Amino acid sequence: MSHNDILKDLKKGQYHPLYFLHGEESYFIDILSDFIENQVLNESEKAFNQTIFYGKDVNHLAIVDTARRFPMMAPYQVVILKEAQDMKSLKELKTYIEKPSEKTILVICHKHKKFNLNSAFGKLLKKNALVFESKKLYDNQVPDWIQQYLSNKSLKIDPQASVLLGEYLGTNLSKVANELDKLAINLPKGTQITKQHIEENIGISKDYNVFELQKALGQKNVLKVNRIANYFASNPRKNPLPMVTASLYNYFSKMYMLKALKNAPEQEVMKALNLRSAFFLKEYRMAVRNYHLIEIEKTLDLLKEFDLKSKGVGYVSTGKKEGQLLKELVWKILH
Repeated sequence: MSHNDILKDLKKGQYHPLYFLHGEESYFIDILSDFIENQVLNESEKAFNQTIFYGKDVNHLAIVDTARRFPMMAPYQVVILKEAQDMKSLKELKTYIEKPSEKTILVICHKHKKFNLNSAFGKLLKKNALVFESKKLYDNQVPDWIQQYLSNKSLKIDPQASVLLGEYLGTNLSKVANELDKLAINLPKGTQITKQHIEENIGISKDYNVFELQKALGQKNVLKVNRIANYFASNPRKNPLPMVTASLYNYFSKMYMLKALKNAPEQEVMKALNLRSAFFLKEYRMAVRNYHLIEIEKTLDLLKEFDLKSKGVGYVSTGKKEGQLLKELVWKILH
C-alpha cells in the first residue's frame, strides 16, 4: 500500500492494530504517524488513551505493558513509538506482535533506513502488521511530486519552475514541503506558480540558478554563463559548488546519451533521459548541436575533477576559492 492508500483508510476510520512504518524517507512516516496522533482520538480521549514513546528512552516492557491495557471511555488507545531505530530491545516486542491487542493501535516508526523484513522479526511484522516502506524519491521524481503537492493545495506550477525547485531543494521532502507551504500561504488558490513567484517567496533567483547556468552552457552563451558564475561566486553558500557540479554532470550526461540516441523515437529518448516533457527534450537537442561528442566527454571529465576539488581533494575549497573554482570550470567548458 502507498502512504496515500493508508491515509485514505485512516480517514475512513479503518484502523489496524499494528503499523510498522520504516524506510529512508521520513516525510511519509511523519504524515501517517501525525495523522494517527492527531485524528484518531479526540482531545478528551487522548488524556487517558494516547501514549508517545521514543526509542532511546524506552524498553519493550513499557511498550507491551501500555499496549495491553484497555482503553478508558474510548474505542481505542493509541501507542506511538517514535525513533524506533534507536530502541535497543525493539525485537523483544516479538511476543506482543505475535498477538496484538484489538483495542490498541500501536504505531512503530523506524526512520532513516529500511528494516530487514527477511529477519525472523521482519517476517513476523509482515504477517501481523500493516508494513509500509517509505522510499526516497529519485531526483527526476521530485518535480512531479511538487506538482501533485501543490495541486492538493489548489495551486499549479510551470514545469520549469517545478524543475528549478527540485534542483535546489533536493529530495528531502520535509524541506521541499516546508518551502511549498510558504507558497501556499502567500499565494491565492488557483495561482499558476512561475519562477518569479519562487524568487519572491522562497529566495531562489529566477535568473541566477543552476537551471539557467546549464541552459546558458548548452547555448554557449558566454556572457550569460559569466554573469551567473559571478553571481554564484558572490553567493557560495546559496550555490555550493558540489551541488552545481552534480547538476551539470547530470545535464551533460543526458547530452551524451542523446548523441547516441539521435535517431531514436522521441518517446524512447524521453524515457531514456528521464525527461518529463518534449519541452525539455527540445532544449537538450539545441544544446547537443553546440557540442561535439569529444567536447561532452571532456566536460564530464572536467566536472568529475572539479567536484573532487570542491570537496577538498587537491584543493582547499572555502569561501572565495570555491567561486574561483567555478569560474575556472565554466571557462574550461566553454573553451
